Amino acid sequence: MARITVPEIIAAKAKHKRLVSVTAYDAPMARLAEQAGVDILLVGDSVGMTVLGMTSTLEVTMDAMIHHTRAVVRGSERAHVVLDMPFMSYQTGDDDAMRNAGRALKEAGATSIKVEGGAKLAPLVARLIEAGIPVMGHIGLKPQSVNLLGGYPAQGVDAASADAVIEDAERLVEAGVYAMVLERVPIEVTKYITEHVPVPTIGIGSGPHCDGQVLVLHDMLGMDDRFHPKHSKQYASLSGTIRDAIATFAGDVREGRFPTEQHSVSASEALVAHLKKRG
Repeated sequence: MARITVPEIIAAKAKHKRLVSVTAYDAPMARLAEQAGVDILLVGDSVGMTVLGMTSTLEVTMDAMIHHTRAVVRGSERAHVVLDMPFMSYQTGDDDAMRNAGRALKEAGATSIKVEGGAKLAPLVARLIEAGIPVMGHIGLKPQSVNLLGGYPAQGVDAASADAVIEDAERLVEAGVYAMVLERVPIEVTKYITEHVPVPTIGIGSGPHCDGQVLVLHDMLGMDDRFHPKHSKQYASLSGTIRDAIATFAGDVREGRFPTEQHSVSASEALVAHLKKRG
């Protein structure tokens, strides 16, 4: 089964086909998401916070991203797999960026990469694309800039900053991105950008007017009952279900209800006889 290609993603906009994307970090979740009909599996640097127990995405390494992307590639067949380039894997110079982006495709098996940044990053994006590496852009709120921003504030909320976000979108299109994520951008600004760029916009916390949407899988499944981001709709509450299942298992073990013969291997008659002879 062939994976969804860059041209197919670009064509979705003209066909008014809404693109569906979720994050994935391992093979089982990738398989389930693909079976559910997801178009794009984003191996997000959010893996640091959702899976690895880190306090931010800044701690995630390129090696970690390659490790998790390999798993997602193994667990899927059709979905377009995007490796989210981690902090300092492309900001330290074009040569480092080219080398690490090449690793994303060669070692991890990703179909494309995603980088955070707008107009200032456009020359690098153009160089990556010229080398044959498909690039998804990411503008608006850029989580890798959390220390500079002092948190995770919405972007483009006044005329000057809205113009800056729009210019970021325009420069990335000129550089050759095949799609772009818009994170925490006001609905009206998102609508303007979506109507004025020829490539799909994929929103997260940016309203309904994007050409597609992406959510962090662990957020939408309610895997962490301590964290409920405003931009994410919770479609399940699995933290309680998982905790209850493990607690039931623990109780069964402690009370001797598990395992039973049904869950065990029984010896042959010959082996039973042999054991009896041993006394």
